Amino acid sequence: MQKNTDIRISGIEPLISPAQLAKIHPVSEELGAYIAETRKTVNKIIKGEDSRLLAVVGPCSIHDTVAALEYASRLKTLAAEVSDQMFVVMRTYFEKPRTIGGWKGLILDPHMDGTYAISDGISIARKLLIDITSLGLPVGCEMLDPIVPQYIDEMLSWCAIGARTTESQTHRTLASGMSVAVGFKNGTNGELPAAVNAIKSAQHPAAFVGIDKDGNSAIYRTTGNDCGHLILRGGDLAPNYYEEEVEQAVDLMVKQALTPSILIDCSHANSRKDPKRQKRVLRAVVDQIIWGQKAIRGFMLESNLSSGCQKIPEDLTQLVYGVSVTDGCIGWDETEKIITTACRTLRTGRMDLEENE
Repeated sequence: MQKNTDIRISGIEPLISPAQLAKIHPVSEELGAYIAETRKTVNKIIKGEDSRLLAVVGPCSIHDTVAALEYASRLKTLAAEVSDQMFVVMRTYFEKPRTIGGWKGLILDPHMDGTYAISDGISIARKLLIDITSLGLPVGCEMLDPIVPQYIDEMLSWCAIGARTTESQTHRTLASGMSVAVGFKNGTNGELPAAVNAIKSAQHPAAFVGIDKDGNSAIYRTTGNDCGHLILRGGDLAPNYYEEEVEQAVDLMVKQALTPSILIDCSHANSRKDPKRQKRVLRAVVDQIIWGQKAIRGFMLESNLSSGCQKIPEDLTQLVYGVSVTDGCIGWDETEKIITTACRTLRTGRMDLEENE
């Protein structure tokens, strides 16, 4: 008989169910309560009920769990120092969308050798998220594969939909059912309407096909997400974090009957892929806030233990510890400096603004 299915499939392997993995790496009742509280805080910031900034800070991608935990420990200390002005969430990105090719992230290729040991990757990612949140530091991820959230969503306090998937109906309906606030990035071309439409779409109830905790195919019916927000990440032609671009984004959201809620991505096209420029983006963000721009609810910063980036060598023992293998990042010393400086500026600026009102 002629075979008409799986013609280009070289193999099919069983995958552990979300429920089985949760038994191996469980979330304690105490940790679950902590995560629930951090979600409430993030939601309040996004809705403008908490005046602090949401600061999503961390590596472009995570490939080394030891380095990630060291970074998390440092970030936890810094988060406490700036907690009156910022609520820090660690950027813990495990999936990397690639335009053509390249390493696709810890979940898909945890051993960085093209073997795609996905079962290992999902387990490593879940365990790391538990370890980081157990330090008292909330985490956030980008949602790329619609099945992955079933394995890791209970640890998240925030998530994003990337520039390449904001227009995807699958991701919009997924966002409508996520238990956390969801940020939608503008497209890589810099256009805003698709992301604003995505926020609007995710507010409405929807349905999508997924797997349940036991790994069975299921239909999920959602209630809609009231904590969607816009992430400005710049575009092919220019950054979009300046005052005029932010005002245009606010106007566009108002026209869609959305409460303007915006995060500024200090990296990507806003920094023109130069990590050293992230500090000037953050300065501009802080300046707008202390002059009364209330729609800006936070920022994103790509940061690692050490600055720069590196290619993945054939001999993985040659990897430089604490250096990104995807986009370039600023190092820890600069991270600490620009965040504490921004915090001091916010304290002074907001105090002056209140006195003059």
